[in-house]
Amino acid sequence: MPSEDTELREFLSHRRNALLRSAYLMCGDVHAAEDLVQNTLIKVVMAHRGRRRIDHIDAYARRVLVTTFIASRKRLWNREEPHDSLPDVPVQGSDTDLGLAVRGALQRLAPRQRAVLVMRFFEDQSVQGDGRTVGVSEGTIKSQTARGLAVLREALGGAIGTLVEDEEASKMREVIR
Repeated sequence: MPSEDTELREFLSHRRNALLRSAYLMCGDVHAAEDLVQNTLIKVVMAHRGRRRIDHIDAYARRVLVTTFIASRKRLWNREEPHDSLPDVPVQGSDTDLGLAVRGALQRLAPRQRAVLVMRFFEDQSVQGDGRTVGVSEGTIKSQTARGLAVLREALGGAIGTLVEDEEASKMREVIR
């Protein structure tokens, strides 16, 4: 058992920042992302302490992160929307401007689409891996990816241009980091 505790401690110390980055991309707010990661890590530790065997702790944590995020967006208090619209963010300029535009466009997506795009393009998950993480079929992952990318292209206008999917993933990862 001590080796499992050591594995859990190493995971908590090494992967927290990666989970925080993914959570930030999903939530769009640093404080909400920190809360999401905290809730995720609590669930991982509780599952570990319950002596439930977790074979792939990183995959389990990503799955918990996504399901916790999607569940939190279904709550009524999270459905509040501001009534005033903010001015459009100019997309030409530095990579910082593009990063802000991409993160703003991500916030326009439905929670599941946002989670799918973050897992596929930021975490480099395959369609199969993303399907397991989000808990849906490969066909759903493909359709959510296509719809999410269409919304991003529309929201970003010419900011990213007409890049092929691999280049989009690479560009999004560079800009977001």
